[in-house]
Amino acid sequence: MQVSQIFDKKLLNKYNTSGPRYTSYPTALEFHNDFNHDDFIQAIANSPSRELSLYVHIPFCHTLCYYCGCNKVVTRHRDKADTYLEYLAQEIALQAPLFKDYKVKQLHWGGGTPSFLTQPQITQLVSLLKEKFDFSADLEMSIEIDPREIEMDLADHLYALGFNRLSLGVQDLDLKVQQAINRVQSTEFIGGFIKHAKAVGFKSINIDLIYGLPHQTLVNFEKTLVTAHEWDVDRISLFSYAHLPSRFAAQRKFRDEWLPNTQAKFSLMKLAIEKLCGFGYDFIGMDHFAKPNDELSLAQNNGTLHRNFQGYTTKGGCDLLGLGVSAISAIGNCFSQNIKDLKEYYQAITQRQHAHIKGISLSDDDILRGEVIGELMCNLYLDKQVINEKYNINFDEYFAEDLTLLNTFIDDGLLENKQNYIKVAPQARLLIRIICMSFDAYMKKHINQQRFSRVI
Repeated sequence: MQVSQIFDKKLLNKYNTSGPRYTSYPTALEFHNDFNHDDFIQAIANSPSRELSLYVHIPFCHTLCYYCGCNKVVTRHRDKADTYLEYLAQEIALQAPLFKDYKVKQLHWGGGTPSFLTQPQITQLVSLLKEKFDFSADLEMSIEIDPREIEMDLADHLYALGFNRLSLGVQDLDLKVQQAINRVQSTEFIGGFIKHAKAVGFKSINIDLIYGLPHQTLVNFEKTLVTAHEWDVDRISLFSYAHLPSRFAAQRKFRDEWLPNTQAKFSLMKLAIEKLCGFGYDFIGMDHFAKPNDELSLAQNNGTLHRNFQGYTTKGGCDLLGLGVSAISAIGNCFSQNIKDLKEYYQAITQRQHAHIKGISLSDDDILRGEVIGELMCNLYLDKQVINEKYNINFDEYFAEDLTLLNTFIDDGLLENKQNYIKVAPQARLLIRIICMSFDAYMKKHINQQRFSRVI
């Protein structure tokens, strides 16, 4: 794939609006309080899957990164993690019996930063999970790491516990950028840690990078990309910085003149895509890069790439159980989210025996549209005949109103809408979120609201 094919500045300018990332459909904005724990239990009983992906949310961070929009608790007091683990253990004990006939295929720890936990705390939590759930022998076990607050032997400890995938939050390696976002870290240590983790036995290492941060230039961001290539990581997640200071107070610390303008941000993105593809990575979906032999690349090539609340994944057939404050579950035909506030989470576990606060039971239309959007987000291609046969519909008749919204993209050469398929053109890859909005039945009520990040 030629990078020139996917980078048309005129079209990117035209369609650079705000939209969902579609880690679910309907999006979390449609979750409501009428959904209750009984609905969740019923969804488990009705689910056709008996394979499970576990997500564990560890909300703590040692320091506040000013760009961050995640649900986190910033503290230097490690004893707060002890309290959290006590309540998390209660939630695990309450939820696990509901999934006694499930086999866990995937475990992911996110945050915050899970590496806030001490090694004994990590051991304690892993042991509890393995005690309460039935883990598969070929378990994919991953964890997010903040490289600023760890020791080299953490890799040894994690691998001994069964973790086989690591994801490091790097974001940018330029000191001026790091100082502006309050995330100063050692490039030498990160490189050494990655090398050591590979030697220990980790089969996959991902790093997160962000473009559009304060003081980023083509020169300094290229150095970050080159260093990432030298580290020989397996995957790179390339995210656009979402500047939403009205929602995230810490972002107000950034002066407008520090941030790259729209055209400069386009150039940073173009540079990253050119470099990473030039280094031999495959471009996955809209924002991931992976080596050609990586499972993500193989899944995209054979049309089995999937998307959930953790982003792109190969475990599409699994139900997803989220544990911890703010965690989201996707069980059968429902989505459910835990309480976001830490104290309220503790109270709910004690008083109600669960932490669910809102969710949604999917209608037949939700399920159908979710599959259409998922296919386009993951594979940039939709086989109408497959949808017709699976849902017993006539695609063009069912989506007649939605398909008219595609005409502007067709006129600009961004996609083909044929009798049997919809195919997204390479130059529309970065705009796939906007294209998918055409099939979003809930989108009309969010028009002109700043509820989502910009596409680029």
